[in-house]
Amino acid sequence: MKKLILQYHFFVLGLIGFMLGSCNTRKFKVWVGTNNDQKIYNLKYGEHKRQKIDIFLPSDYPENSPVVLIVHGGAWTLGKKEHMIQIQKMLFKNNIPSISMNYRLVSKSKKITYREQLDDINSAITKFNSLAQKAELQPDNYILLGESAGGHLSLLYGYQHPEIIKKIISLSGPTDFYSPEYLNSFYSKYTSPTFQKVVGEKFDRQNLSEEFKKASPVYNISNVPTLLFQGNTDFLVNQKQGLVLDSALTAQNIPHKLVFMKKTGHAPRFFSKKKRDSIIYPNILEWIKN
Repeated sequence: MKKLILQYHFFVLGLIGFMLGSCNTRKFKVWVGTNNDQKIYNLKYGEHKRQKIDIFLPSDYPENSPVVLIVHGGAWTLGKKEHMIQIQKMLFKNNIPSISMNYRLVSKSKKITYREQLDDINSAITKFNSLAQKAELQPDNYILLGESAGGHLSLLYGYQHPEIIKKIISLSGPTDFYSPEYLNSFYSKYTSPTFQKVVGEKFDRQNLSEEFKKASPVYNISNVPTLLFQGNTDFLVNQKQGLVLDSALTAQNIPHKLVFMKKTGHAPRFFSKKKRDSIIYPNILEWIKN
């Protein structure tokens, strides 16, 4: 259990030393609370301007506590880590260490697809692994939590790396860019241009590339316990996206839970305080702690 003040300050001092040795310290900030809890903002994990993380460390947590890595949404082309601050504050209040990350955004001209975004998740994890001992935490001990596009990235990365991702939490995350059910749906008519940019391949409905299958979490499942949130009136991520992954996880006997919310659209925690406080946050906390 935690925590000697001197040891805690070593973590902060180590980060400050790292930042002073880099070329851009302007937005790097550290806050230390009265109980020696800490919030570190805009720590670089790579050279790209978006490759930064915020680290929230409560004052007391078990050494074997998993770190929740938070991945924002924004249709893979927009968004920032600050959009997830409510969740990060909620985890901090409940004594759960967390990281919230920015990542490179999909761009055809810059040749950035979801693959580079998965690489950024890996780089953020590598960065925190190098600091885990200073924070008295174990490396390679993570829970991925993503919303919308971040949910898709969390599912895909988590299933590809079951050795380091202990659990996944997806809030309104897309899961299927490839199946006949998706291709034959009205939903595919207006989402396929976005998915084409995300995958970086032409979306040819008559001869769809296997790359769209590789990008679909439902075709890449591994034994990682998964919590899914899905709204039945979600226009941006159709309800069948959550239901198809729930069915696939059931068929493979993967521990999981689907929180299916009626009369609920996309990313409901933003728009419904009642659902956020009575359904979404309690289920997240139960999934993390049990």
